[in-house]
Amino acid sequence: MIEEGRALFLQIAERVEDSIIDGSLAEEAQAPSTNELAAFYRINPATAAKGIAMLTDKGVLYKRRGIGMFVAPGARDLLLAERRNAFADRFVDPLLAEARKLGLGPDDLALLIRDRASGRGATTTEGNPR
Repeated sequence: MIEEGRALFLQIAERVEDSIIDGSLAEEAQAPSTNELAAFYRINPATAAKGIAMLTDKGVLYKRRGIGMFVAPGARDLLLAERRNAFADRFVDPLLAEARKLGLGPDDLALLIRDRASGRGATTTEGNPR
């Protein structure tokens, strides 16, 4: 479950974010405590606390004194927007750059994506199979 080579606290934060995004951890729901996370992942509680602190700093979680950490209102929308932007930076921008080099326009790209998504395979810009 834990990946080698990536900071543990980042992985913990990402797992909590994933739970918020998929709805298994709803807004205003209590988040797992640092001790629960540490026991589950078999890591140092300070490492789990660092991941939780990162989410608190980002406005995803907030603390209720004496009770614990809770998912902030709007956290899911915030995380979805952040992930969409990261997706665009990592995948869409390079795709567009390569498409420009190949002389493909938006309609050509849309056709390629639709064809690949439907399992029809590669097409040329005219829509004919290769």
